[in-house]
Amino acid sequence: RSSAGDSRRISGSEYGPPLYSCTCSSSSSSSSYLSMAAMAVRTAAGVLCPLYLTSPYQDTDHKLLPSSFCPGNKRTGIYCHRRLLLLRSPGRHLQAASQGTERTPVVSEPEDHNPPPVGRIKKPLQKIELSVSSYDTAWVAMVPSSISAKNPQFPQCIEWILENQHPDGSWGPPYHPYLMKDFLFSTLACVIALKRWNLGEEHMEKGIRFVLSNLSFICDEKQHSPTGFNIIFPRMIEFAKDLGLHLPMSHTDIDVMLHNREVELERATRSSSKGAEAYLAYVAEGLDRFPEWEMLRKYQRTNGSIFDSPSTTAALLTHHWDVKCLEYLSLLVQKFGNAVPTRYPLDILARLRMVDCLEGLGIAQHFRNEINSILDEVYRQWLQGNEEINSSIATCAMAFRLLRMHGYKISSGFLTQMDEDFFYSSLEGHLDDINTVLELYKSSQLKFPTEWFLDKLNFWTSNFLAEKISNIRMGESLEEVDYALKFPSFANLERLDHRRNIKHFSIDNFQTLKTTYMLCNIDGKNVLDLAVEEFNKCQFIYRNELEHLQRWIEENRLDQLNFARQKLSYCYFSAAATLFPSEMSDVRVSWAKNGVLTTLVDDFFDVGGSKEELINLIQLVEQWDENYATDCFSEQVKILYSAVHSTINELGAKASIVQKHNVTSHIIEIWLDLMQSMMRETEWMQKKIVPTLEEYLANGYVSFALGPIILSTLYFVGPELCPDIIKDPEYHKLFKLVSTCGRLLNDIQTFEREDKEGKLNSVSLLMLQGDRFMSEEGAKKEIRCLIKSNREELLKLVLQKEGSVVPRVCKDLFWKMSRIVHFFYMSNDGFTSPNEMVSAVNAIIHEPI
Repeated sequence: RSSAGDSRRISGSEYGPPLYSCTCSSSSSSSSYLSMAAMAVRTAAGVLCPLYLTSPYQDTDHKLLPSSFCPGNKRTGIYCHRRLLLLRSPGRHLQAASQGTERTPVVSEPEDHNPPPVGRIKKPLQKIELSVSSYDTAWVAMVPSSISAKNPQFPQCIEWILENQHPDGSWGPPYHPYLMKDFLFSTLACVIALKRWNLGEEHMEKGIRFVLSNLSFICDEKQHSPTGFNIIFPRMIEFAKDLGLHLPMSHTDIDVMLHNREVELERATRSSSKGAEAYLAYVAEGLDRFPEWEMLRKYQRTNGSIFDSPSTTAALLTHHWDVKCLEYLSLLVQKFGNAVPTRYPLDILARLRMVDCLEGLGIAQHFRNEINSILDEVYRQWLQGNEEINSSIATCAMAFRLLRMHGYKISSGFLTQMDEDFFYSSLEGHLDDINTVLELYKSSQLKFPTEWFLDKLNFWTSNFLAEKISNIRMGESLEEVDYALKFPSFANLERLDHRRNIKHFSIDNFQTLKTTYMLCNIDGKNVLDLAVEEFNKCQFIYRNELEHLQRWIEENRLDQLNFARQKLSYCYFSAAATLFPSEMSDVRVSWAKNGVLTTLVDDFFDVGGSKEELINLIQLVEQWDENYATDCFSEQVKILYSAVHSTINELGAKASIVQKHNVTSHIIEIWLDLMQSMMRETEWMQKKIVPTLEEYLANGYVSFALGPIILSTLYFVGPELCPDIIKDPEYHKLFKLVSTCGRLLNDIQTFEREDKEGKLNSVSLLMLQGDRFMSEEGAKKEIRCLIKSNREELLKLVLQKEGSVVPRVCKDLFWKMSRIVHFFYMSNDGFTSPNEMVSAVNAIIHEPI
């Protein structure tokens, strides 16, 4: 930076992943900057290499210059930033790439199998940096001065345009093969801005050549289309011709553009909805007749902008002078270094997306402090009625979802207005914004009891998304929608979610409004590398734990119990898929061992044991004697009790160390309650007693056998659970709610089989004991309503802080188990099926990414 404060940037063609640009303190010409850069830069190995700006050439041996290797050099005045700078080893030849309609990426990052330090991801979370927009900067550059209409109000934006043209003549974001419409959009806008002030003749000529040679992309359906492209681009063509620019175009290109424009304008103008009106205001720079100020005033934010859009605001300022608009644009030009982003502010939505991304990839545990800090700030803004949250449906929905899931006291009241009519009266509604509806759909699943509106929200958003999937050819964007509909948040498992998100993660990390934008200080490759490494590292631990558990089964001869289902892989999978952090090994092992034992005991009471053997097993647990060999009625009882006895003692001893008091007796009590409830069901069967539905559920939630799995494992999670917490009604209610959900879900999926076998089931009891004749489907429908109400009550109990005595980390286990039982019994009895869950088990435990 010179003494005059002039800062000039040398930018190459923004092809490939984010690289670098230089800021030079010299006031010399651009060629001098290049010479300095070519002489001054060293590679990571310390070898001098010539420096070249990226260009439309393919380089067979190129390297990247990490920012950590190139600090500011006070002697040369060169500073490297995360933009675009390409290093090429000396002696290699450049091969000319095609100059036609398709541009070839020239940069590929070197493979790095070692993940970057977590710190390199943490730092950018503290301050989100948005990329600048050539398109919006061009419109700001067109604003005439308040003093003289013959001069620009923001000459520094003109300078930025002159300094940031790509070698192929275009302006726009980093290269991506599906962003050619964005390049056309930005390039034409920049050419018009230069012509508006008769500057940069050579730049204009190169820009026009680029536009004319790439017009064929207008008809390419694979291309991402900026919002309003079909309306604004043809109008810019007319504007350019009015300014005297020569744009020879074929009749075909003209016909296509005019047809697309007429179709979109007709759709907007024939609609009387507020959404269509908002859309026309948003794309005002593309209309033949600029809207009246009174029409646009209703969309002005408190920051002075129109829709937080610099281009729309600049277009308005060109036609109607407004001090607030001027202040908004002046702030942006100063803040972003002579350019502007495509939307501002965007800080809250960008931060929420980062939190959602880190959690979705399974690496949030590394950034817990940063995430808490972000959510604390968003919560403060929510309570203050922040306009950035309230003016965006997607931001509001995501903020609600993340804040509620993290235990903040947040009302769904603001979402009550977001019905279908409200959506279609908004800009997002006119654009049929699938991502916005998807956010609303996800938020609607976090319903507490009595929040009836969220049921309505869930109904219309799920129908909207399902219709889009059926009517639109399936693409990657709709794959996420399809997944969300198949696996709602209460019925998916975190680790499966992580794997899918990792596989579909895009390091490009761009979003599209009027132009593409991204978080330029967040390196997607760093995030992805960390997620993959974390997943595979944990998977290695899971396989070791599973081998340990297999030895435990063999040592205890549990594999010799031929009457029983051998479900070790499923039991351990349910632990690994939800209790996934590597440090939770004891938690997973306790969960899996108790899961295996409860399955064996359930089968023993169900089909494997005689009445005498069942009574004998319960007596052995009641006595809990070390010398039990001679007291066992049979070899089956001996194997089963021996395994239960040794395992409870082992886990109880470990848990007692964690809890700093003896908990083994409580674990024995949990097991005894389970066996007694199973015995009661056996007696009902033997004596042909038909209990009422209330009696069945009062016993059935215990006999569903989640007690030993959840309640025993709670002792390994971390917090000390004193006897007062264990006796508290909240503790018992959490267990009853999740167990009732599990029992009822199981009953729906096993009804046909159990009905044939003459076994008790809530569906059959409801059909028998209802006030009126009830069909099977009617009974199942009523049971599903009961499941839903229990699940909603459980979620509220898990998330609420006021009056809660059970630590949140412990309450989470109840919710995780609820997700597991919903997942296993979503479409059939997935736990009993020998093949239903095999692919899921392999994905979490055996198949690395």
